[in-house]
Amino acid sequence: MPRVLDSGDSDAIGLDDLAEALDASAFDPRDEESLAELGPLLARLGRNRSFLADLVIAELEDRCSGQSAGNAYGAQVFMLRPPNGRYVLRANFWPARADAVVRASGTAPFFYDMPHDHNFSFLTVGYQGPGYWSDYYEYDVDAIVGVPGEAAGLRFVERSRLEEGKVLLYRARRDVHVQLPPDSLSVSLNILTFDRAQPWCDQFRFDVAAGTIAEGLTTAPSEALVALAVQYGGEAGRGLAAELALRHPAPRMRLTALRALASCEADRAARIAVLERGADDPDLYVAERTRSLFDP
Repeated sequence: MPRVLDSGDSDAIGLDDLAEALDASAFDPRDEESLAELGPLLARLGRNRSFLADLVIAELEDRCSGQSAGNAYGAQVFMLRPPNGRYVLRANFWPARADAVVRASGTAPFFYDMPHDHNFSFLTVGYQGPGYWSDYYEYDVDAIVGVPGEAAGLRFVERSRLEEGKVLLYRARRDVHVQLPPDSLSVSLNILTFDRAQPWCDQFRFDVAAGTIAEGLTTAPSEALVALAVQYGGEAGRGLAAELALRHPAPRMRLTALRALASCEADRAARIAVLERGADDPDLYVAERTRSLFDP
């Protein structure tokens, strides 16, 4: 499960203070201990009981112009500091299952009841309310290929909730949770870290009943562009996709390029001939996924 961090006992700080401390820090998004050192800083912001309400009121008075311009997450998230290439600061609102917004929109917009991991590490602190519940699991990403239906080796740890002042470090591609609504409206604060390799690291949805990977959730923007290049870019577009299928360092992009190239072929034999290039890929993810695409 996510690592529970010591929150310390230092006085509250403001949002600007936290941002300045993060800007001055040389934290490594891939190093667990480096990120754990940020926990007390986030806890100190969590002890500031007025900053978020002040920001919300100011945003409402300005017709939500700041959130409209810089918030790509939707209404559940209040952006505290936009992405700067190293981190994002945000507040998350977690309604209860019986609240009107959940009854109107369902649980999907809040990712409730959906077993998933994350392809980035982040810190969170319970800010207000009793806190959301989670069923926590762990798995070893290095022991799997990453294809749907594959046994994930999930290990159940516990069910717990994010109470006020509790600080957690969610570890990328290790911690899995089934997030459940809080008993009443709750708020959490996040430091989300960014790693340049993140878009090419898969995030998964799991089937905890079967103990398997249900699907991959990650798509890099360039993957959609490959399909467009192949369909509308003529020989230049197909040539670029063929190069990506052969040499791109990310297995998912090689698979994406192969699928795009195969989609242009009119008959089954030609499609299989394209996909067979992936069946010989040294990466098992590419090899197994392309074999699964062969027509029956």
